[in-house]
Amino acid sequence: MSSPQHELILGGAKSGKSRTAELRAARWLAEGAGRSATLVATALAADDEMAACIARHRTDRAARVPALHTVEAPHSIGATLRAQAQTERLLVVDCLTLWLTQCLMPPDSGPAPRPWAEERDELLAALQDSSSPIVLVSNEISLGVMPMSREARAFITTLGLLHQAVAAHCARVTLMVGGCEMHVKDLS
Repeated sequence: MSSPQHELILGGAKSGKSRTAELRAARWLAEGAGRSATLVATALAADDEMAACIARHRTDRAARVPALHTVEAPHSIGATLRAQAQTERLLVVDCLTLWLTQCLMPPDSGPAPRPWAEERDELLAALQDSSSPIVLVSNEISLGVMPMSREARAFITTLGLLHQAVAAHCARVTLMVGGCEMHVKDLS
């Protein structure tokens, strides 16, 4: 049996990343009986605006892909991917940017996350070993002006290195611009 193919979908805010990942899930579900798809949602509702955003995403997702099951996983994505992996199940992670933010700048409430290096390594190992195809969504934020703050520069660097490491485990890397797909890498 060949190993499953993973895809990293990158893009700016409102570029169509999540919708494209949902379309991948809908196509996966339509291509064969016995298939399932699970969204691994990483967002935490730290304030009212974010809670409303999460609720909007849930409603929109349920309307577009009703059979897409959701698992909330703001931490330990690697362990979640391992627990959910099945040959006939597509996993969609939305999104790595929020997950990284919560790992590096955890909210005041709740348990402290593990060190970033452990979280990252666990994700990369899960990608390497997964029996499921996985679609990962993340924001491409390094195309603009270099920020003035040390913290923002460190975040951009860490996210960029994460994207490179994840892309190395993916057969496809897609950049979304204005709802249009640009194929950056396609080994499928």
